[in-house]
Amino acid sequence: MIVQPTAILAIVVVLILLSGIKILREYERGVIFRLGRVVSSRGPGVVIVIPILEVMNKVDLRTVTMDIPPQDVITRDNVSVKVSAVLYFRVVEPMRAVIAIENYLYASSMIAQTTLRSVCGQAELDELLSSRERINEQIQKIVDQHTDPWGVKVSAVEIKNIDLPQEMQRAIARQAEAERERRAKVIAAEGEFQAAQRLADASGILAQHPTALTLRYLQTLVEISTEKNSTTIFPVPIDLLRPFLEGAGREK
Repeated sequence: MIVQPTAILAIVVVLILLSGIKILREYERGVIFRLGRVVSSRGPGVVIVIPILEVMNKVDLRTVTMDIPPQDVITRDNVSVKVSAVLYFRVVEPMRAVIAIENYLYASSMIAQTTLRSVCGQAELDELLSSRERINEQIQKIVDQHTDPWGVKVSAVEIKNIDLPQEMQRAIARQAEAERERRAKVIAAEGEFQAAQRLADASGILAQHPTALTLRYLQTLVEISTEKNSTTIFPVPIDLLRPFLEGAGREK
């Protein structure tokens, strides 16, 4: 059986036409170039690309999570640390992401690394450890300004880890221990002050009512007698018995 040239040509044409049918997922867009010039951004769904005349570059619109490798940073107070972070970004304008930058993933990583070193180098160590949220927002704002012309939106930057030298870790541990001891001493002193103040108030009340002092003395004797089985000789000042003696004299 001899195949006709026209049939072969028809099959080739059909295959070429079928090769121009592209299917893009919901999170994908296709940037179309016609004879070297950008035409439009198409998708999702079925996209028709004219074979030979048109070329399609596929762009992913999902959020990208990128690790920023540890960066050597010297803080404002001359402490050497290693800082790593995580960058979250996504493409919002596919055409600009293809035309304006050769590789937006690599470029975003580089600008994030340099910005991380720059911002962390402007902060002191205590600020770097305690004000991460403010530093994250500052880095995110700067990186987003640089990636905006590329059609890339940076949604967040999070500092992941801060590695300190061993001697600095020991110094921070000693500082934290000293701070805890200071707080403990302040709390103990405050408790002693309140106890002394209460005793002073109680002594003032007892001084105004001598009978109350006598009753308190006798109550103490009762408590001592119930706690121990042995005999306890406790001297009784005559001043404590004077209110009872005076009351007995008035009755006579």
